[in-house]
Amino acid sequence: MDWNKIILSTIKGQPTGCLPFIPRLDLWYKSNKRKNSLPDKYKNCSLKEITNDLGAGYHSVVPDFRDFIDKKSSGLIPLGIYDLNTNPYKINLESIDFECETKDGLTTTVINTPFGKIEAKYLYNNRMEEAGNTIGHTIEHPIKSEKDLKAVGYIFENIGVLDNYEGFKKFKEFVGKEGMAVGFSMLAASPVHHIMKELMNFEKFVYLFEDNLGVIEKLASKIEVLYEKILNIVIDSQAKLIFLGANYDSFLTWPPFFKKYITPYLKKWSAIIHKNNKFILTHADGENNGLLGEYLDSDIDIADSICPSPMTSLSLKQVRNVFKDEITIWGGIPSVCLLKEAMNDYNFEKQMEKIMADIGDGSRIILSFADTTPPQAEFSRIEKVAKIARNFNSR
Repeated sequence: MDWNKIILSTIKGQPTGCLPFIPRLDLWYKSNKRKNSLPDKYKNCSLKEITNDLGAGYHSVVPDFRDFIDKKSSGLIPLGIYDLNTNPYKINLESIDFECETKDGLTTTVINTPFGKIEAKYLYNNRMEEAGNTIGHTIEHPIKSEKDLKAVGYIFENIGVLDNYEGFKKFKEFVGKEGMAVGFSMLAASPVHHIMKELMNFEKFVYLFEDNLGVIEKLASKIEVLYEKILNIVIDSQAKLIFLGANYDSFLTWPPFFKKYITPYLKKWSAIIHKNNKFILTHADGENNGLLGEYLDSDIDIADSICPSPMTSLSLKQVRNVFKDEITIWGGIPSVCLLKEAMNDYNFEKQMEKIMADIGDGSRIILSFADTTPPQAEFSRIEKVAKIARNFNSR
């Protein structure tokens, strides 16, 4: 099947003749491959070979965050910058004094600026690798107090960005018609969200946000310089679908915050992306109660990794009732469905019946496990979902 064409048709609300099932299996695959615990018939198979056998599309939305362009790329992660071979862009560090060192899974980044030294630490250990994760944990953020703001602002204004169109072309060719090679830009959706999500301890961010909002907004204006460099390059690439922003939650990115600091930014870039005849995806994997209207106002095309109840408070039907014919859902199946310790066979069957009922005519939905398939997933249930999708009577 031409899954690339099916994805585009789904985004446009056009008939596809099927219910697209394009599950995110990368973490499940990496973990079980490493532990030699893949199903017997797939012991020597690639992930693409497995999805082909399932009759499913190949998920290529979230990148492999360990697929670094060079040895310094890992040192950028505490800054919330992901310098990857599959990105349409690459980072140029020639204009800043940047050093990083990795020892026993701990990467220490040191950046000297005219406004002081910035140091940050990032951990990626064997346990994370065994779980299939490709993104680790920042254990020391670059911003520890207000005195670090000017230095961090200087870094973001001076980091260079070049195109990596050849790297993205290779990625696109690898994915082929079996999926869609998504053009990744940034994990945070806006400069202020970037400060909250990537650069500071959340509690410290909230205090600074309440006590001295002006300095947050000033730093955000400097971070925006990098965002614009990256997004303009991504938009000019071969990517038809562009990834901007991830990991929202009605507690962490509370509705008034989202409305002021995320919605306008997504809306701005949605307009530019649409003007270039392309589409925008944002990774909406958390508790979305109170945020659905903001996604509509943002003019996004795909809300990726929508995770309904019982993992969040909203049913798939409630989300679809708000999105109607304006936003495509990529997701819809809570990952706990795949775990026997979380849901027995009877409840799994009932959950899938409910999801299929909530899907309605199947328009504007790409079925997947949200946020991802856990390594301990019962593979027979993945096969069951694939069969349900194949047998779905679409419009």
